[in-house]
Amino acid sequence: MWEPALSPERTRQEISERIFRAYDIRGIFGKDLTPHVAEFIGKGFGTYIGTGKTVAVGRDVRLSGPQLKSALVKGLVSVGLRVVDLGIVTTPVFYWAIPHKRLEGGVMVTASHNPPEWNGFKLCKEKGIIIGQGSGMEEIRQIVLKKKFVKTDVRSKPQRYGQILSEYAHFILSKIKIKRKLKVVLDTGNGACGIIAPKLFRQAGCHVKVLNQKLDGNFPARGPVPSEETLHELIAEVTKTGADFGVGYDGDGDRSVFADDKGRILTGDMASVIFSKALIKKKGDKIVFDVSCSFALEEAIRQNKGKPIVERVGRPYMMERTLKENAVFGGERSGHFYFPEVYGIDDGTYASLKMAEILSKGDEKLSTLIDSIPRYYDGTFNIQCPDEHKFVVTKGTKASFADKGYKILGIDGVKAFSSDGWILVRPSNTEPLIRVFVEGKTEDKLKQLLNLARNVVEEEVGKVS
Repeated sequence: MWEPALSPERTRQEISERIFRAYDIRGIFGKDLTPHVAEFIGKGFGTYIGTGKTVAVGRDVRLSGPQLKSALVKGLVSVGLRVVDLGIVTTPVFYWAIPHKRLEGGVMVTASHNPPEWNGFKLCKEKGIIIGQGSGMEEIRQIVLKKKFVKTDVRSKPQRYGQILSEYAHFILSKIKIKRKLKVVLDTGNGACGIIAPKLFRQAGCHVKVLNQKLDGNFPARGPVPSEETLHELIAEVTKTGADFGVGYDGDGDRSVFADDKGRILTGDMASVIFSKALIKKKGDKIVFDVSCSFALEEAIRQNKGKPIVERVGRPYMMERTLKENAVFGGERSGHFYFPEVYGIDDGTYASLKMAEILSKGDEKLSTLIDSIPRYYDGTFNIQCPDEHKFVVTKGTKASFADKGYKILGIDGVKAFSSDGWILVRPSNTEPLIRVFVEGKTEDKLKQLLNLARNVVEEEVGKVS
């Protein structure tokens, strides 16, 4: 069992640049992140947002959360911000609170799906828009590293706001209409979804079985990542009880991974096919999806008279594009789903309730809907690569694939594609890895592309090793 601990020499260390990532600030507690670092991040974020602004602060269930949140708030208050403390919430509840309460930004203390010893900070502007690479993270990094904090005598005490979960529940349930009672299994994985998802499903009229609901920052049941490898208990319960479907949530609740009534785990793009078919109401309705999604999703959008829009992987890009295009839905392969009616937020709880609503309006089982989707062959693998070389390696693969005659899409890493398959090479935004996704319309094509991708990426990594 992991327990947070700080040695005295760790309490005043310098701040490492590597904690500043594309979408958030993240590191190992006691090594990269300490209360001292958290206070500086509060000062830096507050300096960037501006003295006198009102911001939300929330945290997930990680054991280091109380220490980091307390220090963060100290930093925010010291540069003149007013703080609304939401307590323990899912990240989507935190996101939702910002536009709903008309706040001017906020910080969520979470490391999402990372292991228990990790923690971090998701930074938002007004409307719940995330601060990331190209949208403010570089400026905040420089403020923090150079310690150029605003000086002010303005001070205010943080205000605890305990009604946010009930307000969120009322809002979400006003958007969901369950037509017939469904049997649903929820695996909240000891994470923050345990405080809200079961309650909402029951209030919406579903019969609910909950697994691993107890909040525990050690994530003892299965870890904070919901996947086919970790959701064995969910799969068994769905098949044993004859449930209509199951859902596994990640540690902070912004992802949902579905199991159909046969206990099969769905990738986010397959779930997005179901959402897209249900949500396209007229010709030209737009669906945004990330570059790693299957051919099958784009085909389903076109068959239903919708307009497919490809975007980079990641919340800052997917949320912004979904709202900018006035799209009816946005979906990622990883299980992040974006709905304009909830401010474009990727909310695992809302997504799973929406799936229940869709299924309740018809008689077909989820497995039947999934079986109607063309199934292509896909594979993925990761190759270790130091953070400082990831983008050079990715760039190097572009020329190699182009020389081999593939069309190239470069909006997010490198996607090399033809009519019967594709390879996507992306530098991880959170780990020292190159992530490779491959899809082929036949099994032989998949094997061919996997071999090609591995050879090309390993060759490029070798050049910088």
